[in-house]
Amino acid sequence: MKTFFNVEDLGDLAQALQEAREVEKNRYGFQHLGRNKTLLMIFFNNSLRTRLSTQKAAMNLGMNVIVLDVNAGAWKLETERGVIMNGDKSEHLLEAIPVMGCYCDLIGIRSFAGLTDREFDYAETIVNQFVEHSGRPVFAMETATVHPLQAFADLITIDAYKPCRHPKVVLTWAPHCRALPQAVPNSFAQWMNAADVELVVTHPQGYELDPKFVGNATVEYDRRKAFVGAHFIYAKNWSCPGVTRPADYGKILTEDAAWTVDSASMALTENARFMHCLPVRHGLVVTDEVIESPRSLVIPEAANREISAEVVIKRMLETL
Repeated sequence: MKTFFNVEDLGDLAQALQEAREVEKNRYGFQHLGRNKTLLMIFFNNSLRTRLSTQKAAMNLGMNVIVLDVNAGAWKLETERGVIMNGDKSEHLLEAIPVMGCYCDLIGIRSFAGLTDREFDYAETIVNQFVEHSGRPVFAMETATVHPLQAFADLITIDAYKPCRHPKVVLTWAPHCRALPQAVPNSFAQWMNAADVELVVTHPQGYELDPKFVGNATVEYDRRKAFVGAHFIYAKNWSCPGVTRPADYGKILTEDAAWTVDSASMALTENARFMHCLPVRHGLVVTDEVIESPRSLVIPEAANREISAEVVIKRMLETL
């Protein structure tokens, strides 16, 4: 596996889930793969779970790990081509990338959407430059449009807690005070479409996700109707994806508090489990009663980030 951005990069999901279960039972059983190998983790944006879980996964595999925070201690990087670099950016990404590749065997990259230029974001301009110029296998630690390590961990969690063979999973938009990217909901929808679940996506008008991620999922604008019979509720805010309203890309169209996940809405479900990728704004995205209830899976879900990362890195090491 030379790149990891989308669900198809992982291949057969049943096999991947079986591998995840094996890794969870024996996290240090594959250290021969990573011995004398180095993972370079590059962060253009803040991180807690991704940074800790991915580094832990690489260490489980016996790897050396270098962490580069581009915004703290490194030269400011220019990412655009054809510009005159007479501003505050001292180094171009096109020279920095092959240099980075000299010091490592694998690269993990985290770079959020700018939410101003949809074409630039959805072309994955930054991460694709790493794929093209680094000479190393590259995996996403969240990009402008996808967060596959999170989605894989979500799938591992759902597989472990599902009450039936084909559970109903609801991805619900929730309000937020800041404009957030669509990467997490994009990947969640994409991975759930590939899994053995019934996926329903619910959100206000104008928040339609890109069809290439939504796939065959049912889109339901009536949240109460969407929640009925659900086994898992996955809450996440995202800004306008600009699919039906291109001029509104990256904007907040509503902050309707009726979309906050609370006990009343959870009562509509089939005693559903609550999920969120974290961090989460209490009282805005979800009430304390829901996220602190025994039905909340946010901590096991976060713990599974280590497992998803280890499976991905393990597979990449196996192809070196």
